[in-house]
Amino acid sequence: MTRILVTNDDGIGAPGLAALVEALTRVGRVAVVAPDRQQSAVGHALTVSEPLRAFAMPWEGTELCYAVNGTPADCVKLAVSVLLPWRPDVVLSGINHGRNTAVNILYSGTVSAATEAALLGIPAIAISLDTYAMEADFRAAAAIAVRLVELLPQLQLPERTLLNVNVPAIPAEHIRGVRVTHQGRSLWRDWYERRQDPWGREYFWLAGEYELCDSDPDADDVALVQGYISITPIRFELTDTATAQRLKGILEPMQRDVPATSVEGDGAAPEHQSARL
Repeated sequence: MTRILVTNDDGIGAPGLAALVEALTRVGRVAVVAPDRQQSAVGHALTVSEPLRAFAMPWEGTELCYAVNGTPADCVKLAVSVLLPWRPDVVLSGINHGRNTAVNILYSGTVSAATEAALLGIPAIAISLDTYAMEADFRAAAAIAVRLVELLPQLQLPERTLLNVNVPAIPAEHIRGVRVTHQGRSLWRDWYERRQDPWGREYFWLAGEYELCDSDPDADDVALVQGYISITPIRFELTDTATAQRLKGILEPMQRDVPATSVEGDGAAPEHQSARL
């Protein structure tokens, strides 16, 4: 059976995680390693200045379960490196409470957990439901996750590529289908509210509005709003190749304008020391 690692960013007690685990235990060997608390919008942060602790927990139907006092990326890295007795065939992150489209991909702990798996050479899927309602129904999102795991051998995802899946929060019978999309351009228009705590001390609270900036039906947000499941293949090669090629002729000649310097210290400078920016 398929060996599946499941994680999230909403924490070990999140209902979306429970729905995903319940569905996946029917089709694979499941291990859960998830944050011990809410970790939304932490991006790809790693814990580097304090110890990580993994607390074993019972979870019926799984092979093992740990709650970790770290980030979603920590959970994947620690699971693959230390906690798991086997290497996962796939990592699933979710089901997130709220969409992870457009600019949200950069902030998302859900997507970053899947990214960490992809960087480790493991196929990965991030899955999110487009609602923040407390009584959200995660069944349709869990079902699409199961189907993607079943299709994984056919998908042949390239190395370091993951799938970012966003599911509309509408009854399953009203979902119009699946659309393969690209990351859209929508973004947050945000601000900080100046507030006071009960002791009169000032603090700031991030607020904002999400602005849809696309009309392209193949943009992730547009597909989602139109009632489609959005599936975006994401590869974390961040280079703007076209701009890099254009800048070569402008910036690379700058090296000739930078004077070579000798190395101070015990030894003499190399005979053919090249100038460095």
